[in-house]
Amino acid sequence: MDHLQMPSPPSVRRCGVGIDTSRYGHYAAFLRDDLQPAADELQFAESAEGYSQFRQRLDRIVEHDGPVHFVVRLDAAGQYADNLLSFLHALNQTAATVRAPAFAVTVSCGDPNRNKNYRAALFGPQKSDPVEARAAARFALSEQPTADRLLSLELRVLREVASRLQAVVRQRTRLINQLHHLMALTFPELALVIHDLAAGWVLELLHRYPTAPRLAQATDDDLAAIPHLPAKHRTKLLDQARGSVGSIAGATAEELVREQVRQIRDVGARQNRLENLLVSAWRDLPTPNHLDTIPGIGAVTAAILTAFILDIDRFKAPGQLVAYFGVMPVEVASGVDREGRPRSPRRYVMSRRGNDLVRRYLWMAALSAIRCNPPVRALYARVVAKHPQHKAVAVGHAMRKLLHLVFAICKTGRPFEAAHSTQDEPTIAGDATAPEVRAAGPKPVEPARTEVTATRPDSVTDSSASSEGLAVDFIHVKRQLPIARVLDHLGLSASLKGIGDQRRCPCPIHRGDARSRTFSVNLDANAYQCFYAQCGSKGDVIDLWAGVRGMSLRAAAIDLVHTFGLEPSPPRRTEKRNG
Repeated sequence: MDHLQMPSPPSVRRCGVGIDTSRYGHYAAFLRDDLQPAADELQFAESAEGYSQFRQRLDRIVEHDGPVHFVVRLDAAGQYADNLLSFLHALNQTAATVRAPAFAVTVSCGDPNRNKNYRAALFGPQKSDPVEARAAARFALSEQPTADRLLSLELRVLREVASRLQAVVRQRTRLINQLHHLMALTFPELALVIHDLAAGWVLELLHRYPTAPRLAQATDDDLAAIPHLPAKHRTKLLDQARGSVGSIAGATAEELVREQVRQIRDVGARQNRLENLLVSAWRDLPTPNHLDTIPGIGAVTAAILTAFILDIDRFKAPGQLVAYFGVMPVEVASGVDREGRPRSPRRYVMSRRGNDLVRRYLWMAALSAIRCNPPVRALYARVVAKHPQHKAVAVGHAMRKLLHLVFAICKTGRPFEAAHSTQDEPTIAGDATAPEVRAAGPKPVEPARTEVTATRPDSVTDSSASSEGLAVDFIHVKRQLPIARVLDHLGLSASLKGIGDQRRCPCPIHRGDARSRTFSVNLDANAYQCFYAQCGSKGDVIDLWAGVRGMSLRAAAIDLVHTFGLEPSPPRRTEKRNG
């Protein structure tokens, strides 16, 4: 998103312009290279007249000082700077074509927290529009920030639609929560039968029979007339209604429930309209990004991802994109569970970081991708095999895999290639209805060589001639080999210091001296990390062996198989066929 700011020619003076933005107007400060005022400070309105005053102030500086390169730094508050950014970029384009080299403008906006910290370092606790503007002007001159590129009109429109959709989705969630609270008073047993109160047939049921006494008067035939109401729920609903412990009933309570249902239906219709508008805005982008070619990601999810990613060049690696949306586990070690038992010290839940709208739609996309996206399905199967009681963990991994695919598609500008789905995939435990699909990997040719491919660090492929025909499953290799055994083989067991599972010793990769114990290893988790800045190595037994031996990951895995007598991959299962 950013590009290096070009230095001004020696004959052109630099002028730092700091602008503190707000909803109805802005405050600008102007500083020369020596940090002295270049002109009087200006407070101007968010209007054509106010922008004209700002333009005149810039012209006055040029008339007084000659050719000037204005380095503008905005302290942006929310979206209040959008019009000003467009005006400044248009001003720069005009200057470049008409008035150059006497007039040039470079604009940067930056992180509001960084602007705040810089202002606090210069002016202490002082906080006002003039102080904010002066700090921004000094920042522009002293720190020489990179120039921001203005988003295209189509992308800005897409972002605005996405923000409206986000507000509507949040409103719908609040209304559904209010309906849950209302049902807890009028018909608490409903939650024992139905978990999704926002389902269409549930809303229709509550509209016709809003309280337990009203539903108790209905018959099985009455419930059969409600579209899509499952037959298995009819008897349960009637029995629960006739014995309900709900404490609120009557005409007022009934109308209150019906009003809540009407609001949920209305906001649901608004959500559908905004989704359609969002997809339309996404398809109007000058260059398609092909995100909807990834199986599991539909047009709505692709549009939402595009609206909040904005520019993939902001992210140097897929891990940064994953962290940006918070699709990663975090450890929770405090509190008690619902049964009152202390929670395990090693319990992981999905992080709450990131954009809630993206996470909501990405979760649904992951559920779809588990069925129809071979690479995601293969990863899901492996995680479910490891955590059969916590399939939500596997869905989180599927979300992360989708973001890796999104990163690759955006960086390359090429559609997803479904042809690379040819290898046999493990069956998901407990999923008897899952269709047979193929895992991601190169398309085999005759003579075929067996490969197991997946997302690193689980397995990778290598075409080296020394092991061309060998299939290596990284997970299978790591399961057979504790890291303590590898450390003992490397002669490091005696130098390990500490008690328990966490130990330290000199790093065997960058070969630190005996006094530096920067190498930390967790014998229970089979993981290590070196905290020496110039090394920074971390990973599992395969990463450790690769670092010590100077090998690629595949070569290291194969060497471990030969050195410790391991199985390179699990034996293939054969199934008896009846008949």
